[in-house]
Amino acid sequence: MPALNGLLWLISFWLLGEVVIHFSGLPVSSGVVGMLLLCATLVVMGRVPTSIAAAAQPLIALLAMLIMPGVVGVFFILDEMAGQWVAIFTALLLGTLLSVITTLWLLKRLIGQANAR
Repeated sequence: MPALNGLLWLISFWLLGEVVIHFSGLPVSSGVVGMLLLCATLVVMGRVPTSIAAAAQPLIALLAMLIMPGVVGVFFILDEMAGQWVAIFTALLLGTLLSVITTLWLLKRLIGQANAR
């Protein structure tokens, strides 16, 4: 039952993201807005409830399958991206580097906090 409760939390934040997007007109996915709101809520709470963790764990195992439709969809718009390969390559390169640097910084910071305890 905790997983069902956690799934309802996740769906609620997704729907909250839908409401925010609808009324604000932001050009962002409602799932992204919902997860940002969930992240902010968890930061304020200071912990992750076991129900949300129980619901999220199976979804993490399916993450590759959830991303696959977007990756496959790129092949249908290759003609539209023909003149933008430099921008795409630059965005991929910078995004990957920033992601790695951020992950390393966060890991170093969290390991430092764990050793201080």
